[in-house]
Amino acid sequence: MKIIVLVKHVPDAQFDRHLGGADNTTDRSESILSELDEYALEAALQLIEARGGEAAGNKVIALSMGPAGAVNAVKKSLQIGATEGVHLSDAALAGSDAAATSLALAAAVRHLGADTPADLVLTGMASTDGETSLVPAQLAERLGLPQVTFASSLALDGGKLTARRDGGTHADTVEADLPALVSVTDQINEPRYPNFKGIMAAKKKTITTLTLADIGVDPAHVGLAGSWTAVDAAEPRPPRTAGTIITDEGDAGIRLVEFLAAQKLL
Repeated sequence: MKIIVLVKHVPDAQFDRHLGGADNTTDRSESILSELDEYALEAALQLIEARGGEAAGNKVIALSMGPAGAVNAVKKSLQIGATEGVHLSDAALAGSDAAATSLALAAAVRHLGADTPADLVLTGMASTDGETSLVPAQLAERLGLPQVTFASSLALDGGKLTARRDGGTHADTVEADLPALVSVTDQINEPRYPNFKGIMAAKKKTITTLTLADIGVDPAHVGLAGSWTAVDAAEPRPPRTAGTIITDEGDAGIRLVEFLAAQKLL
């Protein structure tokens, strides 16, 4: 079994996020592997482990698109357990929105499946920077694959997958034939952490770097030039103001209700 997992290098949520440059693109100087992608990676590892792991010819390929620093997302994926890594990096990709990103990633997936197509493409339910959840569906459409989004469980039986999608009041069970694309939620599993053995083993694993020329994508179709959307203007979030302090002088309850009513919270 061959599974491709999309992993993204995103700004660390512990720090403030910033847009920079004349094109208002995201500053990725302090970035990490998106935690939502770790669930997809864990799901892939569990699937191949249930089928004998790498020894039985199964593989998990971690694919990331981004600038030079994005290779760190691939490296961590290898430390966690991915078989090999692929980094799609090209200056022309800078500023790509969801549509341009899905176009480039679709070409990369086809390139990686030139000899042996992937049985499954897995993604997180969203990236923790853009949070659009658009790329999985767009990618499935471009690749002509059945798509199952927001899966909270995933099982394979021969050439068919079964997934559960949890709603607010109900759950749906859906099936699809392989190959397919699935985005998983953060309820599907508990991702493993890199251990010392995994970190050392990752040093011997292969990371392939691809450019747009390698995957046959015209630079005019990606980046800011090929994007359907762009940020025209942005300004910093205003500083947080001091809250209202109510000192109890016997009427604190009344004043609290009046405050909540004024804020339309009652």
